Amino acid sequence: MPRRSDGDYEIRSSRRLTTIADAMRFIEIVGFCVLFPVKNIPLPSLYYAVSRRQVVHWDKSAKLIWNWKDELPKKSRSFYGKYFKGRGSFISLKFLPYFLATHGTAIEPRESETFYKTGRISHDALELWLALAKNGPLPTLELRHACKMESQAGNKRFKKAILELQGLLIVTHSGAEQETEAWASNCFDLVARGFSKQVGEARQISAEEARVAIAVKYKTLYPRAVAAQISRLFGWAKAQAVAALAL
Repeated sequence: MPRRSDGDYEIRSSRRLTTIADAMRFIEIVGFCVLFPVKNIPLPSLYYAVSRRQVVHWDKSAKLIWNWKDELPKKSRSFYGKYFKGRGSFISLKFLPYFLATHGTAIEPRESETFYKTGRISHDALELWLALAKNGPLPTLELRHACKMESQAGNKRFKKAILELQGLLIVTHSGAEQETEAWASNCFDLVARGFSKQVGEARQISAEEARVAIAVKYKTLYPRAVAAQISRLFGWAKAQAVAALAL
């Protein structure tokens, strides 16, 4: 495939996004995207759709989408979390079931122990999952306190475990809360609770069917995409990407 610049991956619509309703429609159209453009993550970004700039500045466009990434998941309008390569990512309600199916995480909150015993999550991730299952959505500091991760070392463990759970689509960002005088804290919730309808839909979809749907959508966005690129982006085996593209 010819070498492309990161800017080639942006979706160029007829007008800039200016409202949260625009943002929701954009996410629904592309299916999945990142908050800010990231080198080597070939996906459209919400920042570019607002600013028409590839280089990120902390400007009015950045501040606008920073609010949207809190409001959209809080209202269950879109999944948001650190998903693609651990960076801020949106997945539309239509495509969330397919992504859940690829991970096998269309699950109930009570299934945490099974995931831990089978080695799918770490003990720290289990502790976070149990705290959210028991207490409901929690802001960062409360969640760390509930899991006895208040120290500096505990914070490192927390960041690693919460990233692990977001990467499996078990936990979602669910807004923000002002816990201190500094920046507002991220709030987190279980996907099973925040997006129960999509979890139910995912249970009816096989992993193979899900990969096909995702690959087909990606090819509509980027017709020149090849299996190796899709494999890297979505974390699939190359054979799975080849099979998805063949159907």
